[in-house]
Amino acid sequence: MKNILLSLLLIMWSLTACAATNKEVKDEKAYQNYLVWLEDLKKDMVQRGISQETIDIVYGENDFYHERPQAVVKDRKQLEFVLTSTEYLNRVVSKTRAEQVRLKYLELKPVLERIEKKYNLPAEYVVAFWGAETNFGSNFGGYNVIDALTEMSYDKRRSAFFKKELFNALKIVEDQHIDYKKMRGSWAGAMGHFQFMPSTYNKYAVDFDGDGVIDIWDNFEDAAASASNYLSSIGWNKNIPWGWKVKLPWNFDYHLSGRNKMKSIAEWKKMGIIGTDGKNIDAKDEEMAAVITPEGAKGEAFLVTENFAKIMQWNRSENYALAIGLLSDYALSGAKWHQRSLAMPKVKTEDVKKIQTFINKIGLAKLDEDGQLGSRTKEAIKLLQKKALLVPDGYPDQKLLQKIDHYDSATDFAIPVPKRKLHKQK
Repeated sequence: MKNILLSLLLIMWSLTACAATNKEVKDEKAYQNYLVWLEDLKKDMVQRGISQETIDIVYGENDFYHERPQAVVKDRKQLEFVLTSTEYLNRVVSKTRAEQVRLKYLELKPVLERIEKKYNLPAEYVVAFWGAETNFGSNFGGYNVIDALTEMSYDKRRSAFFKKELFNALKIVEDQHIDYKKMRGSWAGAMGHFQFMPSTYNKYAVDFDGDGVIDIWDNFEDAAASASNYLSSIGWNKNIPWGWKVKLPWNFDYHLSGRNKMKSIAEWKKMGIIGTDGKNIDAKDEEMAAVITPEGAKGEAFLVTENFAKIMQWNRSENYALAIGLLSDYALSGAKWHQRSLAMPKVKTEDVKKIQTFINKIGLAKLDEDGQLGSRTKEAIKLLQKKALLVPDGYPDQKLLQKIDHYDSATDFAIPVPKRKLHKQK
């Protein structure tokens, strides 16, 4: 009898919830499952320290249910081709943005200098991050952060991560008394002028203008100071640049490339590495740097410092870090913009997956077969290229794919010696 009453109460509650939201859904069962999950989520948030009052404010007007969650669709979207470094840089470091970054740097210099004095992050990097993240505040993203994070928390793929960020977003509403409706950001929950994740906001965001509110949406000073505080806190070194574009000697050993393979500037000089202008690198010999070649031996080469690694703590992409470095250079120098030329043919995502699968199969490494050309995959490709008697630069090409297609486990990548024909004696 108790079970029947409990079922009736659950049905009545579900109907009431459905009526309260005035939502028309095609799959009623899926919606009811979501509502049950949402109630558990609310309890979880209260247990983590969010007040019931805040929960009621945020979820009282909307349950954030979507039959086709756009945030999840974005998360699942995969490009047919791997975006090359050249394509990425031409897109992010465009002519318009290179010109704007200089104008914004000059326009906001008085404000940026005050922020730089306190947090020791050079002003040119602030405008570079601002330009790359939101096109100088013109595009925060088309999502309400609470909505997007609720969607992503319901999705099973990275639920734990997004629940943590959702808790942090609700904490912002509770502690800062910010209207959740103004919390605009990306599908993944990155917010405001510099696209802070909620957890980053709670740890590093600052009230620079002293008005009692930490506003990274409508207050540029707070947003810029928060970004500077974050980079300063993780160890930004104001005395060195992010890196330099360089020329490598013809006999460079590409096994030495990779952002984690740091050597002194003096050591790189001894190997014959010079600036693109033919002169030595303008840096102290004892400073440490690493060589990266985003498109392999045929593409551009850069020497990057520890600050490059700090940029990658913001966004774990070498191409992104390069874009920030190059934009900061444009901001400071006002140099004329130039378009980059593609050094290598585009590689399909499925081809990278094929290479990852092959590397795993022969036991050369243990990679995620995700089609992403990350640092672990590049290092494994170097080993494979060496094994296949190719230049070990970590960038896949058609030669490598052909070698894989004709691989023979009996002979490895070696070309078998053809048997000699025996001529019959006359």
